[in-house]
Amino acid sequence: MDQRKLLGKRIKELRIQKGLKQEQLAEMVDLEPASICNIENGRNYPSFMNLEKIINVLGVSFIEVFKFDHHQDPENLMNAINKMLCENPEKVQDTYKIVKALIG
Repeated sequence: MDQRKLLGKRIKELRIQKGLKQEQLAEMVDLEPASICNIENGRNYPSFMNLEKIINVLGVSFIEVFKFDHHQDPENLMNAINKMLCENPEKVQDTYKIVKALIG
């Protein structure tokens, strides 16, 4: 997935966690709702100034808004999980228990 889409998904995720609608965020950062929509859908990057406004409204750090490793394609996530488990074989059983509990 390209970086624009990942950034947009992350901004949307943080906006929803904050309990804001696109229109509310747009008003708070002085942008058109369509601009927020385009950012969240990965069609446009926000300018640095607008990104700073969005981050301030969402109450997160610059680093936090770029933490989108969990939004990778499932195949990439599976490869990353396998690599982590190969590097930490003592965690395989604990990981299995966690996954089993999540899946049911």
